[in-house]
Amino acid sequence: MTRLDTEIKKLSIPTPYAVGDVNVYVIKGEALTLVDAGPRTHEGKEVLEKSLRDLGLLISDFDQIVLTHHHPDHAGGIDFFPEQAIVFGHAYNQRWLELTAEFRAELDQFYLNIGKELGVPEEKAASMNNYRGSGGYISKRTVQSYLKEGDEIPGLFGWQVIETPGHAQSHISLFRERDGVMIGGDHLLNKISPNPILEPPFSPAESRPEPLNQYNNSLRKWLEVPISLTLTGHGGDISETRKLIRHNLARQHGRAMRVKQMLEAKSQTGFEICKQLFPKVYHRELGLTISETVGQLDYLEGLGEIKKEDQNGIYMYSVHS
Repeated sequence: MTRLDTEIKKLSIPTPYAVGDVNVYVIKGEALTLVDAGPRTHEGKEVLEKSLRDLGLLISDFDQIVLTHHHPDHAGGIDFFPEQAIVFGHAYNQRWLELTAEFRAELDQFYLNIGKELGVPEEKAASMNNYRGSGGYISKRTVQSYLKEGDEIPGLFGWQVIETPGHAQSHISLFRERDGVMIGGDHLLNKISPNPILEPPFSPAESRPEPLNQYNNSLRKWLEVPISLTLTGHGGDISETRKLIRHNLARQHGRAMRVKQMLEAKSQTGFEICKQLFPKVYHRELGLTISETVGQLDYLEGLGEIKKEDQNGIYMYSVHS
């Protein structure tokens, strides 16, 4: 457990995921608040309870939980809290927490369609859905009160919501202007590049979100905020937030230019690009690697560097001549 100041306490909770421990934050305001709740696992609950006891607190003491986003390593643990503890978060959390049969079917179809467009073999396309098999880690509770850009968190004077979509469409960050502290969830991490993950649109009439372009825009949004310290969802705190943002934006542009070089020799499908970018891991992490690949292709299209042509339902990508 890491102690910060008299109002914020950082707790590290183990997860069953490769990313490792997740950070959750206790804030003692007018309302006792937990920002994120860790995973819905027995080990996660045990560590959370012990860490809270070290602070003289119980799970039953909390008035509210604020979710930075819907991913199970951050949201699953809300099941451990009593019903009277209000769950706050962006409205876009809800479909992922409810995870109805209708939405599960929509997810399956979305990834099958994306897979076909990218040239992913049909037998592999289903594995792009990272939510398959995650049912045991997903909360049974849902968001009770929605937060949006500019809202002040009830019971936490001075904490303001900043919408930061990209890593997840539901992603928000919490900023305290008086001292420049940002609780950033997975928007910016010290040692890891957050993966902007493909998600289906919110209605059939909408185009699919472009998560990497959204993510870059959300990073640039942070450049306009006077952040003194970023408290992250995984790993250590970030003291030089602007420097890291500029570094990450430049590195991402470099990756995109590498993809452009791949396409200069010949037209290729998204899946062919994915295999070249991630030759050792694409077969076991297809959802994440395809999301990264599509992000780079969206980015290059937005710059006017490449184009795509529909050939019998499969997109072929090439550089502009």
